[in-house]
Amino acid sequence: MQKCHSCQVDDERNVQVWCRKNKREGGVTSRDGVCKVLAAKRDAQLATSLLLVIWVSVLVATSWQIGSAHQRTLSEIDTNNRNLAQTLNTYAEGVFTQSSMLLLGMLERLEVEGATPEHLIRMQQLVGRQEHLFSQLNELLVIDASGKWLMSSRGEFFDGANSADRRFFSYHRDNPSHEIFIGAPIRSRSTGEWVLTISRRFDSKEGDFAGVIVVVLGIENFLHLFGKIDVGEQGSIGLATTSGQLLVRYPFREQDLGRDFSRSPNFLRYHSNLKSGTASFESGIDGTERLYAFRSNDRYPIFTVVARGRYEALQAWRSQALLTAGVVLGLLAVVTLIGWRLIQVIRQRAQAETSLMAVREKLLDANLELERLATQDSLTGLANRRRFDEVLQLEVRRAAREGTVLSLLLIDLDHFKGFNDRYGHVAGDECLKAVSRQLELSAKRSGDLAARYGGEELAIILPNTALEGALRVAEELLKCIRGLGIAHESSQFGHVTVSIGAASMQGRHELASPLYLVEAADQALYRAKAAGRNRAEC
Repeated sequence: MQKCHSCQVDDERNVQVWCRKNKREGGVTSRDGVCKVLAAKRDAQLATSLLLVIWVSVLVATSWQIGSAHQRTLSEIDTNNRNLAQTLNTYAEGVFTQSSMLLLGMLERLEVEGATPEHLIRMQQLVGRQEHLFSQLNELLVIDASGKWLMSSRGEFFDGANSADRRFFSYHRDNPSHEIFIGAPIRSRSTGEWVLTISRRFDSKEGDFAGVIVVVLGIENFLHLFGKIDVGEQGSIGLATTSGQLLVRYPFREQDLGRDFSRSPNFLRYHSNLKSGTASFESGIDGTERLYAFRSNDRYPIFTVVARGRYEALQAWRSQALLTAGVVLGLLAVVTLIGWRLIQVIRQRAQAETSLMAVREKLLDANLELERLATQDSLTGLANRRRFDEVLQLEVRRAAREGTVLSLLLIDLDHFKGFNDRYGHVAGDECLKAVSRQLELSAKRSGDLAARYGGEELAIILPNTALEGALRVAEELLKCIRGLGIAHESSQFGHVTVSIGAASMQGRHELASPLYLVEAADQALYRAKAAGRNRAEC
């Protein structure tokens, strides 16, 4: 691989291709111009590629950074939600455990001491002394087997108070289990507030159903705690049973209390099969898309849910992403503007070089045309006498140097003066053109040269051709010219014919010279004419 002396373009093949395309094979000026144009175009391509690489690299890096920040933000939100759900789950477990222990203590007293008025009064007093230890307690009720209220930790209650229509009562009446039952939210018949009930069954000494003990928890206590936790304007906190019943939800909406979502797709997909986890979906309550974390309790059939509005939770990330994208795009715009200006300058340089080369090409074409006109016969299009002499001199020298054979054919139109006298010089010129075309067809090889020697005399130089080969070419030429059928009434043949003299020389022959070869061919031509014309002699 060579380097052109005027530039740093290494690809010699490109230079050669360009030169061949523009029909210039090696002039120093032309090659320098090609190199400059190729260098300018390559610089423009490199600058464009560099801009593209910068764009792709920066966009990929920025996208990765924004995507990573997005994932980190989601991970942080999930972690915070998980921790908060676990904390609230622990709180709920403590409340339910305290309620269960209170129920268990009251159950033992009832089953041992019975539900006499005296015992009920003592139980009321006992609960009153412990009420400050259980701030969530709204009320404790003792209900007999018919649903009638026997005792309220609040003291007096209205006559005829009965809870036989409550779900917790029917559950314990029909179920012999002494496990606690967590009921759906209801309105308290004592205070009118929304409350949760945790209850146990107690039996008579005979083992029959004797009634229910109920711990009543105010929902307001849960809402007060949930309201202190910042989950955003679109966030929510919930407490529900594992069967799919909503117990408490913040923000509070009365129509949501006790709602059954056990058949919702989100509950079936996440809460019913997993102890804990995170998810993102659209709420079935208000249609807001949130990021959820939930935790089921290990002791009780409840789970807590903490959710943050997805759009709201990602607002900080979104703002940072937009800022980052804006800064990056701004920088890319500046880089692109500078790069594009550079590319334009390079392209303008290439265009200037191309224009300069075009001017040079026109000058070279003009010179070539002048050169062609100087070496070409204007009438026949064959090489003229000057070109003939130059080529013959070169071929004789080559034959002498390499020891090869060189042959020459001299062709003369028979009775051409009579043709001109009879048909006119215009017809004579056309006849010469037609015969010349046949000479061009006979000079088949690239080294062969057909020329107008002078007047009606033509010639063909045949390098590396022995005399036998030259005679074959001559005979073929005679046949082709006779085949033209150009009428010539002044000829004994009735049509245009030619006479051909053929001569050959061995390159290292002591008499080898252009003059020797021409004289030998001329003598052979004389013999052809003397023998009757329309033939070839050697």
